[in-house]
Amino acid sequence: MTIVFSRRTALLATGLGALGAAAAPARASAGTSVRPSVVHGSAPALHPEGVTWDPARRAFLVGSVRHGTVSVVRRDGTVRTLVDDGVMVSTLAVHVDPARGRVLATYQDPGVGARSSAATMYRQSGLGVFDLATGAVLHRVDLSAVPGSAAGVHGANDFALDASGNAYVTDIVSGEILRVDPAAGRATLLLSRPDLLGRDGVGPNGVVWHPGGFLLVVRYDTGALLRVPVHAPGRISEVRLDEPVVGGDGLALRPDGTLAVVINRLASTATPGVATLRSEDGWSSARTVARSAPWPDPDPTTAVATAHGTYVIEGRLADLFGGTLDDTFTIRALP
Repeated sequence: MTIVFSRRTALLATGLGALGAAAAPARASAGTSVRPSVVHGSAPALHPEGVTWDPARRAFLVGSVRHGTVSVVRRDGTVRTLVDDGVMVSTLAVHVDPARGRVLATYQDPGVGARSSAATMYRQSGLGVFDLATGAVLHRVDLSAVPGSAAGVHGANDFALDASGNAYVTDIVSGEILRVDPAAGRATLLLSRPDLLGRDGVGPNGVVWHPGGFLLVVRYDTGALLRVPVHAPGRISEVRLDEPVVGGDGLALRPDGTLAVVINRLASTATPGVATLRSEDGWSSARTVARSAPWPDPDPTTAVATAHGTYVIEGRLADLFGGTLDDTFTIRALP
C-alpha cells in the first residue's frame, strides 16, 4: 500500500493487488466447492487495504484503514472481526503465518481512522502480531523509532514473511526496509536507501520474499522493481524491466513463479490494473507477460496467491480519503 504523507495532507495509494474482470471461477481442491470469481464484501466503513488467505478457515482475512482491525471474510461477503486491539489506528498489509499460528498486520495513522488523534497521526508506525485462532496480541512492534532509522515521521506499509518467520516491512515515508524477528518481535533496520527506494509517501511499497533469499520491492512513483538480498542488503539492484510499473502497489508471487503487480491511481495517473511479470534469470530482469487493465473496480491495492488462484482487493480507499465512508469492498480473481 502507498500512503502519501504530508504535514498538511495524507493521500493513500495502497499496495496489494487487484483481480481480473470476467474471471472464470477457480476450482478448489478435491472435496471443496468451486470458489467464486468475486466476493462482494460488506461491513460498516471497513475500507480494507490488505488481504490474505487463511487455509485453516478457508477464508480471506482483511485489514481496515478506517477501524484498525483484522477481519475474516466468508465467501458470501459477510465479515467477522478477529483482531481489534484498541491501539492500531489503520491496518494495511495482512499476512497469515500458519506454521506458527500467527496473523500479522502493519499499522499506522494516515489521518482517516476512527481512532486517529494528534498524538498518533503520522507518528504511529508498527507491526502487530496476533494469535491466528483467537486474535490475541502476541507482539505489537513499534517501528517509529528503530535504532539507525531516520528521525521524523514513519509509515509502515507492506511486509513479507520468509521461511523462518522473519517479517520485512517497507516504510513508505522514510525509504527504509525493516526486519522483525519472529520470536521476540525485535525490529532492526535492514536497508536505508531512499535514493533507490524513494521516500515521502511514494517510495518502497509492495514487497515479497523469494525463496532464492531475496526480496522484490516495487517503488510506487517510478515503477522500478528492486531486488534486495536479505543477507547482503547492500547489494540492492534494480530489475531490468521491459516497461516500468508506475503506480505499482501490492505484489503477489504466484506458484508458477510469476509476479502480480497491482497498479492504482491513488497517487499516480496510471490505469488501474494488474501487470504479471516473469523472469528467466533469477530476477535480474523481467518482462510483462500479461496485463489486466483497466480493472473493473476503481483502485485495487493488493493481491494474494492462494491454492485456488490469485485474488485482488479493492476497498474504496479513494472514497475514504475523499471524506466519504463506504460499506462495500471487492475481492476479485485474477483471470
